[in-house]
Parts: sequence; C-alpha cells; structure tokens
Amino acid sequence: MRFGIFYEHQLPRPWEDGAELRLFQEALDQVELADRVGIDYAWEVEHHFLEEYSHSSAPEVFLAAASQRSKRIRLGHGIVLMPPAYNPPARVAERLATLDLVSGGRVDWGTGESASRAELEGFGIDPNERRAMWRETVEQVANMMVMDPYPGFSGKYFSMPVRNVLPKPVQKPHPPIWVACSNRETIHLAAQLGIGALTFAFIDPSEARHWVADYYETFKRECVPIGHAVNPNIAMVTGFSCHADAAEAGRRGNDGFRFFQFALAYHYVFGTHTPGRTNIWNQYLAVRDQIGTEVLGAGAGCIGTPAQLRESLRIFQDAGVDQTIFIQQGGKNRHDHICEALELFAAEVMPEFKEKEAERERQKLEELGPAIEAAFARKRALPSLADDQIPTCQAYGTTVALTDADIAKLPEGNRRRVETFRRIAQIAKRA
Repeated sequence: MRFGIFYEHQLPRPWEDGAELRLFQEALDQVELADRVGIDYAWEVEHHFLEEYSHSSAPEVFLAAASQRSKRIRLGHGIVLMPPAYNPPARVAERLATLDLVSGGRVDWGTGESASRAELEGFGIDPNERRAMWRETVEQVANMMVMDPYPGFSGKYFSMPVRNVLPKPVQKPHPPIWVACSNRETIHLAAQLGIGALTFAFIDPSEARHWVADYYETFKRECVPIGHAVNPNIAMVTGFSCHADAAEAGRRGNDGFRFFQFALAYHYVFGTHTPGRTNIWNQYLAVRDQIGTEVLGAGAGCIGTPAQLRESLRIFQDAGVDQTIFIQQGGKNRHDHICEALELFAAEVMPEFKEKEAERERQKLEELGPAIEAAFARKRALPSLADDQIPTCQAYGTTVALTDADIAKLPEGNRRRVETFRRIAQIAKRA
C-alpha cells in the first residue's frame, strides 16, 4: 500500500496577522518531512471562497513550491476543478506540464467538478452541467498534453482552434489521471474511464472491499480510457493522528478531524454564510460537545497508536486499497503534533506496508494487462492532423503595416523597435 498526506489549508477563525503565511509555510515544512520519511504522495485541493474550511485556491503554486522542497514525493492535484469557468482547459494543460517539468515528473492529475454553491455561483457555473463539463474538459486536456499539434475542438462548453499546447509533460503520455469520488456511482465511472478513484467518503474499512471489488470488476469489463493512459488505482481518505498513547492521539487528532467534517457540512449542506463575516469556528464550538466523536465514524480509524493504525490499514490492504491518504491538517491541529505523528507512523507502521508494494503493483498490472489492451481497443481517439491539414496562424502584422509618416510620430524607443521589426520582416519575406 502507498500513503499520502492531504491538504485543504484549513484556517479556523480568529485570523491573526500572519496566520495564512504560517499555515502555508508549515504545510511546506510538513511536505518536506513527509518526503524525507518516505510518504508517497502530497495531495492539495482546489477550492474557492470556502472560508476556514479551505484556503487553497491556487494549488499549482503550492505544489510548485513543494516540488523544490522535496525529491521523491509525488505531487497530487486533489483536485483541479475542470469546468472551464474555473480553469480554461488549455491553461490546465500548460500548468500541469510545467509543474511536471519543475518537479522532474512527479505530478498526479486529480480532477473534479465542485459542488458548493459558493464556488459554482461565484464562477457562474450551472450545477446541472458540471459533470458534463468535467467529462468534456478532462478528455481534451489529456489530448492537449499529448497531441502535436492539438487539432482543435468545438464542444458544448469550450472551443479552441488548432494550437500546439506547450510545454509537454515529462511523464508520457501525460500524468496519471484521478477523479474525486464521494459515492460508488462516481467510483464506477472512474473505472469505466480508466482513471484513479480518490474516494473522499469516510466509510468503514470493511466496506472498502465492496468499493474496490466494484472498481476493478468494472475496469476489466467496461473500461474505455478517457486519457491516453490508464491509472487503475483506488485511494481512500481518512483522519490521522499517531501517538504511543491512544488517548493522546485522540486529543491531538479528533477535534481537527471533527471540525473538518463540520466545516465541510457547513459549506455543502446546511450553512448560511455571510462572506467575510461568518465565524464557522464559533458555530462549531457551540455544538461540539453535542456532536461528540461519533460523527467521526470510520474516518477515525487511523487516529490512534501505531498498533491501532496497523490494524485499520491491514483491513484496507486486504480489501485491495492502493493508497491511504491522511487528513492530518484539520481544524487547529498543531504543526509539531502533525510532524511527530508522521515521524512515528513512518518509523513504526509504514515499513510493514511498503515491504512488498513493488511486487504487489507488478502483479496487479500483469493481471490487468489483457483488460488494458481491450480497453484501448474500444477507445475512439481524436485523430491527429496531417501536415497539410494544419492551418496557418498569421501574425497581425500591425507594425509592418505602419507608414513612414506613422513611424516618424512614434517616441524614439518605439520607433527604433518598429524599424527593427520591419527590417526583420523584410529579410524573412525575401528568404
């Protein structure tokens, strides 16, 4: 099994001067530590306007910074919001490839739609169309990263002419694709499209067996890849705190994870929010004792001692889960406690699960080989353009069209630049 850490960049009120700076810098320190102790992935969300719950609106910037503080940990977009009003598709392709280049080929591309009114209405997105937007744009962004040139597209939600989208990623044909899943329907869709399932539903570990079995059975039977490569993987997110004393692990981890769930429900289910004014943390404190810890459910299976974590993770492993992702930065969890928990986990729990991971992955891909071959046989790829089909793109030629009288009226610096351009154009035309 592989392991990841997960960031929403939660920042409960009150917000002191420098709080966001400290939040981001501590998160970078944690990623650097996770890389050093052997954690496999650092996942970073994209959210907008979700105060206190998530201050992570530019994950590509954070992940780029993390790439320079680390050497081997994979950097996961968990996720990129794919409706074009959030992120124009060509810009997604460009940013992913650039991040892949600056990280030396360590990017995983998680995708999603978003579901909160604050985000959808803030960007003018019809919630009834978001799944269709996601499907259209994911396929085309994958094409943009692979095709030279991209042959253009005229769809329902975005269009663009023939262009060679640059740069191209290190990983060929493109970084592994994932999708955020909160129910079995989306996990089923992930398998049908040949992409990884990032499951954000906090389920009982024993139930994971059914989710995993459905995913891989569907992959083998129905997969038609949305990208140019498949990524048959299923990851599950859980709360995290590791300490030698179980009660102390709970004190350090339960409250942050409980606020994580409260703030999530606030923004997505029941909250009435006044931007810039509502104090979600105070609302949480008012009901915290009434909520108790039972709301944590199965998501708290990795809050405990090393022995307790091993027991929970063995159930995930036996169920066939490929990666467990830890929510360690939640609520007001302390930076030093997070670091101590990661170090203890890496020293006393992780080795058992890493020992045979390479062989497990090899056997899995060998078993899936025929299914992958059959999946690509079913795919209808976007055809490439022959050289004589690629349309030209003519420069505007504004400076070349200026008359001598027009040029004489320009400021000296502009005049010299225009004259230089004209000379270059004349030479190029003669050639």
